[in-house]
Amino acid sequence: MTTDTTPDKAPLSAWLPGFLALAAIWGSSFLFIKIGVAELHPVQLTLYRVVAGALTLLVVLAVLRDRLPREPRVWAHLAVVAAFGVAVPFTLFGYGEQRVESMLAGIWNATTPLIVLPLAVLVFRTERLTVRRAVGLGLGFVGVLVVLGVWEGIGGAHFTGQLMCFGAAACYGVAIPYQKRFVAGSAHSGLSLSAAQLLLAAGQLAIVTPFVAGLPPLPTELSLGVVASVVTLGALGTGLAFVINMRNIRVAGASTASTVTYLIPIFAVLIGAVALGERLNWHQPVGALIVLLGVAVSQGVLGRRRARPVVGVGAPAAPAAEPVRH
Repeated sequence: MTTDTTPDKAPLSAWLPGFLALAAIWGSSFLFIKIGVAELHPVQLTLYRVVAGALTLLVVLAVLRDRLPREPRVWAHLAVVAAFGVAVPFTLFGYGEQRVESMLAGIWNATTPLIVLPLAVLVFRTERLTVRRAVGLGLGFVGVLVVLGVWEGIGGAHFTGQLMCFGAAACYGVAIPYQKRFVAGSAHSGLSLSAAQLLLAAGQLAIVTPFVAGLPPLPTELSLGVVASVVTLGALGTGLAFVINMRNIRVAGASTASTVTYLIPIFAVLIGAVALGERLNWHQPVGALIVLLGVAVSQGVLGRRRARPVVGVGAPAAPAAEPVRH
């Protein structure tokens, strides 16, 4: 699926419900991470959610009679994407939310496009730097400084947690252009590639988890709220959300579907405030707005529309021939 074959003009009623549902699912993922890390080590939480997501996509693959890739080269590249697009960023968000509010983690997730662009231009050579994109990057950088509140001084657990969340977004910044460069041209469906990513990430985490955090506790040893959060993160946020996203791209078009990026932090902030009673300092939402403005400028949303890939914290770095990002 490419922007040439994807309709961008469809009845609002055909795509808006799925669009809002996806923003709510990915925006609420930060809440469920916050609940999960109360009883689980971040690596254990990531292992459980990735396994749940992989199982969900395998069921969908079977229902649709799709199949996993068979080429060793594709699996080798997907192993890199699984690490930088799934295992490491999911874990970093878990570590970060041990120190910061879930809504702030949602804000940091929105910085992903600002990291993707310079890496895509300088490292993977899949994009070109234009004046518009440079202006967008500059605005985004200012927004990051405002979110951090650098004038108040730097240091402490809260600042460390923000850096971990920013590190998670940076991992997506590596995974997305890498995937576009080495995987997107394959003949496999996005569903097939995502299922393979989750399987590989589950294997990577299964190897690492016992050494980092010990064997994960059995579900019977966890509270009902944590078990529900893990299942929701995996089956809904990491599994079915990808299917919803692909439908949004098919029905509404890649350009429209990509704008879910701008709603995810809004949902994260609202859900964190209502469910957890979290509050932000004034400069954090202001900085978030500046970041989103920078993203909009760099992606041409304020002028000529261009499709960008869409990724949320709840989903793997979604494979795309150009339509899917974050």
